[in-house]
Amino acid sequence: MPVRIVWFNQILRVDDHPALLAAAAQGAVLPVFILDPEVPAGDHDGFSGGAKRWWLHGALSALGADLARLGSPLLIRTGPSAEVLEALCRESRARGLDLTRPLDPLGRHRLERVRSRLPGLDIRVHPGVTLFEPEAIRTRSGAPYQVFTPFWEALRAHGEPPLPLPPPERLVKPEADLAGCLVSDLGWRPVSPDWASGLRRTWEPGSRAGREGLARFLADALARYPDDRDFPAVDGTSRLSPYLASGELSVREAWHAVRRAQDAGAVSMAPADAWLRQLAWREFAWHLLEAYPSMRERPLRPQYEAFPWREDPADFRAWTRGRTGYPIVDAGMRQLWETGWMPNRVRMIAASFLVKHLLLPWQDGARYFEDTLVDADLACNAFGWQWVAGSGADGAPYFRIFNPTAQAERFDPRGEYIARWVPELAVLPPEWRHQPWKAPPLLRGEYPPPRVDHAQARERALAAFARVRDPRSAKA
Repeated sequence: MPVRIVWFNQILRVDDHPALLAAAAQGAVLPVFILDPEVPAGDHDGFSGGAKRWWLHGALSALGADLARLGSPLLIRTGPSAEVLEALCRESRARGLDLTRPLDPLGRHRLERVRSRLPGLDIRVHPGVTLFEPEAIRTRSGAPYQVFTPFWEALRAHGEPPLPLPPPERLVKPEADLAGCLVSDLGWRPVSPDWASGLRRTWEPGSRAGREGLARFLADALARYPDDRDFPAVDGTSRLSPYLASGELSVREAWHAVRRAQDAGAVSMAPADAWLRQLAWREFAWHLLEAYPSMRERPLRPQYEAFPWREDPADFRAWTRGRTGYPIVDAGMRQLWETGWMPNRVRMIAASFLVKHLLLPWQDGARYFEDTLVDADLACNAFGWQWVAGSGADGAPYFRIFNPTAQAERFDPRGEYIARWVPELAVLPPEWRHQPWKAPPLLRGEYPPPRVDHAQARERALAAFARVRDPRSAKA
């Protein structure tokens, strides 16, 4: 019986997996996950962050169980992808390879190395990361969109995404006896110190948990999503981003599940479209990364290459540890450290503070998020940071500088979110939780004063952005 290798390079599920389904229709299937240590300096494969690796330990364990139930267990190997696949073709006598189309630069580089090393191998590349392939949503000139609203309109005009595919009914295991390693051999679970205890209390990786989370969101929170999503003390978001980022939950399945709920009258058009729009933001980010491979490290707007970023390790460490003196920022950063996640509204506030109040490089913030977020997503993370910095496609206006105190008063009016994640401020009445520097020193305890004054930081940032936008405005 012919053997085809299925390389689990992008998505970690068995349902709506076009590569897996196509291979299963042609013979025996050898499912493979490769931990490739060859990562060029400055690049990233989406697997190297500490929190993401903790997540992937659980995701791969769940995937392995799903594949074993279908009949062909997951084989895990480490090493350069091209060399590992060459060895597997020799050992299993496989003549074909199916994989999900990589949209990130490192994934495309690895695929090209496989093509070069195995020129006689029948390689088939399938969709799976996005709703539509990037070339399907283009401007009239064939260029990628640079502004989200026209992209959203073009995506809707393109029609509904393809329906998700079912998993294979069964998989035929190759006859060859192949050796691999266990998930536990990868060393992705911390032992001492065990920094992942908060992650374990908060999350359950795996496709089943992702689909159950989607069902709960549709039943309990989607109808209130437009009203609740910006209030971090309320559980108003889907919390599905880790499952989408690791490919445990199909974005097409999520899209069509919302559409079914809408068609059944379980949810109205407004909340349905509000959440589908968030899936489109994810889509926009991945289409941009495919078109601009340097987006993770370099600004999409060239003039921002000259931005006068500061270097201040003490300020950066205060930001990472939730010790900036601005409670909403610190609450978000402490939640991130504890759980590997924080709501999008708080991400924007915290990111804006780093970039515009502290004038520290957005790339540093992006790398920190890649290391600490369980939903670290190469495209969305880079896109979000460039949006905050104003250097990317459809970026926030340079003069939009979040006032962290005003943001906290608006979106956490009673300081409940702050009290949860900055417990030393929980003793303060709500009106002082947003501005603890106004409280008596004995009440605010060891909570630090603000590292910068908002008004002064705002003026400094505006001056820096003005110099980038018009170099003639810089003083001689």
